[in-house]
Amino acid sequence: MTVFLLFVIAIGWAFSYVLNSAGILYFAVALSLGLNFMAYWRSDSIALAISHAQPIERTGHEELYRIIENLCITAGLPMPRIYIIPDPQINAFATGRNKDHAAIAVTQGALARLDHLELEGVLAHELSHVGNNDILISSVTVVLAGLISILADIFIRGHLFRNNDRQGGNAVILAFSIVAIILAPLAATLIRMAVSRKREYLADASGALLTRYPEGLAKALEIISQDQQPMRGASTSTAHLFISNPFKNSSKVNWVSRLFMTHPPLEERIRILRGMNI
Repeated sequence: MTVFLLFVIAIGWAFSYVLNSAGILYFAVALSLGLNFMAYWRSDSIALAISHAQPIERTGHEELYRIIENLCITAGLPMPRIYIIPDPQINAFATGRNKDHAAIAVTQGALARLDHLELEGVLAHELSHVGNNDILISSVTVVLAGLISILADIFIRGHLFRNNDRQGGNAVILAFSIVAIILAPLAATLIRMAVSRKREYLADASGALLTRYPEGLAKALEIISQDQQPMRGASTSTAHLFISNPFKNSSKVNWVSRLFMTHPPLEERIRILRGMNI
């Protein structure tokens, strides 16, 4: 959050210097402080809203509640809020700022197409994110990583097509805009990759230890790997939260694409799970 704060202020300072306007710097400071505050306190609500997740009660979803309650008792975690995403794809994610303010969202496809042990493995994985304190940084990234792309879009739209080319500052502004529009997606992707890939391996292992049955999650990941239906409400800002990338692509993945994937390969995760001795 500090890095984002300084990053936005630095961009604001650069543009205020070029345009000789202190108001831009003041706006950048206010924007970065406001977004940091919102990212900490409201990022979970934003992630759930973007994913079209709907809160549910125990009535009508007794099995789901029972699985999560048993896992929470075993892990020593408080009961999270439970949401369902009305989408046929098999997926799930956890969000929240801490263990006492956590939420688990599961797609309708996961509830319909996974058996008890497979669903338990998926839910144990997500609860492990809660227990491993992954959810805050992952949820905050939903707001803050997207900020870079938003700022780049503002810069490119605001300055790229200015008609007055007589001022020397316009060339500098144009250069800033081009650099920002190129680096923004790269920076956002690198951030999401950094907070996601290794933590997915850890959540797999922690979830397997929680259920004492790694094969349940391994089978669930196998089924997920065969599910090529993209999620209708998938968003690049929340993709890193899910147990599996919601953007399905059947084409072969080269080493460059693999470098920028927000999730480890499912085949590798399955191999590691089946190599565990519990």
